[in-house]
Amino acid sequence: MITRPSPLSRLSPRPRPSSGPRPSLSSRLSLGSRLSLRSRLLAITVTLLVAGLVLISSVVVRQLETQLMHRVDQQLTPMGTALSAVPPDLLTGKLKRPARVALSTDDLDLFGTAYAAYLSADGAVLRELTGPGPALPRLDLAEVTARAGRPFTVEEAGGETWRVLALPARSRSATIGHAAVVAAVSLEGMRSTIDRMRVVCLVAGSLLLALLALVGGLAIRAGLAPLRRVEETAAAIADGDLTRRVPSPAGPGTEIGRLALSINKMLAQIEQGVAARVESEARMRRFVADVSHELRTPLFGIKGFSELYRMGGTEAAPALARIESESGRLAALVDDLLLLAGLDESDGPGLELTPMDLRTLAADARHDFTALDPSRPIAFTGPSGGPAASAPVLGDEARLRQVVSNLVGNAITHTPAGTPVRIGVGTDGAEAVLVIEDEGPGLTAQEAERVFDRFYRADGSRARATGGAGLGLAIVRSIVTAHGGHVDLHSSPGQGASFQIRLPATPP
Repeated sequence: MITRPSPLSRLSPRPRPSSGPRPSLSSRLSLGSRLSLRSRLLAITVTLLVAGLVLISSVVVRQLETQLMHRVDQQLTPMGTALSAVPPDLLTGKLKRPARVALSTDDLDLFGTAYAAYLSADGAVLRELTGPGPALPRLDLAEVTARAGRPFTVEEAGGETWRVLALPARSRSATIGHAAVVAAVSLEGMRSTIDRMRVVCLVAGSLLLALLALVGGLAIRAGLAPLRRVEETAAAIADGDLTRRVPSPAGPGTEIGRLALSINKMLAQIEQGVAARVESEARMRRFVADVSHELRTPLFGIKGFSELYRMGGTEAAPALARIESESGRLAALVDDLLLLAGLDESDGPGLELTPMDLRTLAADARHDFTALDPSRPIAFTGPSGGPAASAPVLGDEARLRQVVSNLVGNAITHTPAGTPVRIGVGTDGAEAVLVIEDEGPGLTAQEAERVFDRFYRADGSRARATGGAGLGLAIVRSIVTAHGGHVDLHSSPGQGASFQIRLPATPP
């Protein structure tokens, strides 16, 4: 039995001989990495479309070929059955030699040439009823019987294809003594129809592929537009514009929306970190300038009075008194710096904790206010009003006195003379509270937020009337924190300022 190639094999391209070494996997990956994301997506999409169109075209052509072959078999079977039942004499008359007669094939719309012949028992052709037919394989009676009336295909060397049906003769002729009949039809018409269908599929598929590639390219370009905006924003940020943010083109539930939200959060944190670093550097520069000024002033005083005394421009007592005063200022500033350095350490400064009462510190603060500004009205109350009460704590009395002294000095420095002050002391739940409240000009929200920062001063000038290097309130918070407490500030412009020291209370 001669078989013909599958139509799938006709659609599939034949492998070409290799013209050189195939590119390695690393080179192919490198090529893919050099392509843009849009190009790679478009290439993947086009590849899938080509594979889909080839598969669909193959299925359609194969199904069409199957249906047409079925129709050919439906037309060939009655032809062969009739030929096997009709004696040759009825078709050719009393002929002494083989004859050729034409069969009408007008009803065989799928092919244009038909062939019929009578065979002997050993497969020899005894008589042909039509023109030249296919090159038949050996069809003896045993082979014909084995085929059981099933049509088969024969392909000739010239490329023409025939559909052949061999049947045992049911009506024998004494003239030629045939044992079987053969009916065959040419499949050129069917092949022409299938070839036209392949051309149609190829042309239509190519047009459809071009259209889908164009639409897919536009869709991918539109879909990747948010990523281009992300790229533009990142480039602007790399150039130094930290205020740029990625616009959110989609809802937060989409991948692009979540990416934009995450990038914007990251950019906000980066901007805050950069701003904090810049502010820290600015504070450090101000601190260095302030400390340099504060250190230089007493040093210049000591140097100046020493030279003045050496040149005989002043008596010893005034010169030594001024030198001693400036030395004290210098020592106090150095002590503050050392204290802050100790508070920065992980274990903190060594505190000598003993039982004490904050009411004693409050009373001393009252005397300090009276001594520094006798015209200032002073109210001595509880934390929220009412009578003052005991506030027992476990603390380092010297350090806590430094806290109260800094708060008293802060109130004296930053409020006009005669401004009323309230000192409150007592307990609030499990906390011992000491309040120093004034009715001065107060602080803005920004100033109140940073007033405990080291080296910060609301007044950036270095005038002595507005304070020193801005270490006093930083020391207050650090010492109170080292005692396990905290300092609260309540202030607004024109409403004064209230500093509340809260420490863990101990049983009396």
